[in-house]
Amino acid sequence: MTRSVRRTRRMRQLAGAGAAALMALSACSSSDDSSPSQSGSSGSSSPKLSGTVTVFAAASLKESFTALGKEFEKDHPGTKVTFNFGGSDTLAASITGGAPADVFAAASGKTMKIVTDKGDAAGTPATFVRNQLEIATLPGNPDKVASLKDLTKSGLKVVLCDKTVPCGAAAQKALDAGKLELTPASYEPDVKSALNKVELKEADAAVVYKTDVKAAGGKVEGVEFPESAEAVNDYPIVLLKDAPNAETAKAFIALVQSTEGQKVLSEAGFLKP
Repeated sequence: MTRSVRRTRRMRQLAGAGAAALMALSACSSSDDSSPSQSGSSGSSSPKLSGTVTVFAAASLKESFTALGKEFEKDHPGTKVTFNFGGSDTLAASITGGAPADVFAAASGKTMKIVTDKGDAAGTPATFVRNQLEIATLPGNPDKVASLKDLTKSGLKVVLCDKTVPCGAAAQKALDAGKLELTPASYEPDVKSALNKVELKEADAAVVYKTDVKAAGGKVEGVEFPESAEAVNDYPIVLLKDAPNAETAKAFIALVQSTEGQKVLSEAGFLKP
């Protein structure tokens, strides 16, 4: 009888231990199942990029930034990148005048300073590429332009960017380095306008960026000159303080600075920062 009682007690103890173990396992299982769902809800709460990003960018960035904009839209469905390309000084004046924009990419630190001095930038501008000058001539270079000095020849119709624009300021710096004086047929508001004069055969030559000569393809011929090394422009980019779509704008800037973005810019002829 005693043995029977002991056996019954032992069986009850084992049953109780088994029940406790099952409850513990159930609790662990419930806890484990809840972890992924919590993690998942946390991941899904991260903001999805959407909306329009407005980028004000130097005219010389037109081809490469347009390509990057399309890539960005492809990678982030529901977003749209719109551009305002032009002379950096004009774009800077528009931004400080209150024009709504998310990103500013300038062709020189001087024009970027117009924006930062007014307190319209969020954070510190970062140089993402550099650019160097080149002479654009008519296809085949019929006037046999071989140097910057050749542009000073009598009878040659040469156009330059306005001195307030980065490409114009750089051209003047190169002329000063070569101790040369040049009176152009016209000063153009941005580098694309200067290049266009040659493409339309309204000018014999223009001092533009290497990237613009490359983008023009066979419409012009490029002539390198040593003085250009004295006038290399840094290109800074920054998020603007009152950016209407700041998070998406930050992602576009990140693309520009990424390996992929740098590859696109390098293929366009830009120099590494």
